[in-house]
Amino acid sequence: MNRTAPLVLGIETSCDETGIGIVRGRTVLSNTIASSMDEHARYGGVVPEVAARAHLEALQPAIEAALAESGVALADVDAVAVTSGPGLAGALMVGVGAAKALAVAVGKPLYAVNHLVGHIAADILDDAAEPLEYPTVALLVSGGHTSLLLVRDLTSDVELLGETVDDAAGEAFDKVARLLGLPYPGGPEIDRAAASGDPSAIRFPRGLSRASDMAAHRYDFSFSGLKTAVARWVEQAEAAGVEVPIADVAASFREAVIDVLVTKALDACAQHGVPRLLLGGGVIANRRLREVALERAEAAGVTVRIPPLPLCTDNGAMIAALASELIMSGRPASTLAFGADSTLPVTEIQVAAAETVDAGARA
Repeated sequence: MNRTAPLVLGIETSCDETGIGIVRGRTVLSNTIASSMDEHARYGGVVPEVAARAHLEALQPAIEAALAESGVALADVDAVAVTSGPGLAGALMVGVGAAKALAVAVGKPLYAVNHLVGHIAADILDDAAEPLEYPTVALLVSGGHTSLLLVRDLTSDVELLGETVDDAAGEAFDKVARLLGLPYPGGPEIDRAAASGDPSAIRFPRGLSRASDMAAHRYDFSFSGLKTAVARWVEQAEAAGVEVPIADVAASFREAVIDVLVTKALDACAQHGVPRLLLGGGVIANRRLREVALERAEAAGVTVRIPPLPLCTDNGAMIAALASELIMSGRPASTLAFGADSTLPVTEIQVAAAETVDAGARA
């Protein structure tokens, strides 16, 4: 195996996007994504069973497209990588099963990796950026996850500082968009509506931000109460016969989410003495979030890193990149003694590494 610049095919099926990525070392050769978002739009959110079936249909065409784009043959790859978790159980099972079959069929080592750490690995695929320095604080914000991490080493030491205790930020955007009569997915729609609104028009609550929350939930997030506050405000306006100012509600809601995300992330940087903040996940595509994070981080003396936006959403390239880093650091491949783990902790960067797992005990 080439351990200097390994050629890795990555498979990502944790939610509603079938991602196939091919990476050589830290260079992206292909980042193919087949999304089933349109199929979920009619339901106003991701339906796990629909997502799993969509992965089954999209996997083979996506793999073929990625290989064609990269100009490599399947026999040329040094390793196969796959998301083991966290994510939707059924969706993960499709990717895990396909990766095992592919690795066995072509006789290639298999690396089962963590989806969340993959979002951090997306940063190293930015050719224009300086190498990632450690330690760094990482804020990952997506439809299914909102996590604050302390990354001391990408391949061996990632600590969970805090996460959402209820809705993820992306879920909150979807639910508030529905309240306002906006289409799914809610993030882009809220962003468009908020463009002409006043972010200070309505003071919505900032979850888990009171002094009394600091001891137990300093770095945790909660958006369920915010969603409820928006619903009550809209109900009261409608009951009073007042036209709901959608732009102002959207802007004020968005500002409340962003305020909590950025405040807690920069607090983590200050408390741990880390002048670096990495942003990842699909919600990072939100223009206002990037603006506020950059502005407030500069004032705090913190450098912000944001992967290229096409690599912020779920994708196979980030999974391949994480496996590539594991290979270059000398880590052995995973055994086949792993499955889909919907609640895989972020501290498990790689699953079922051959040197640490008794395959007979886990089979």
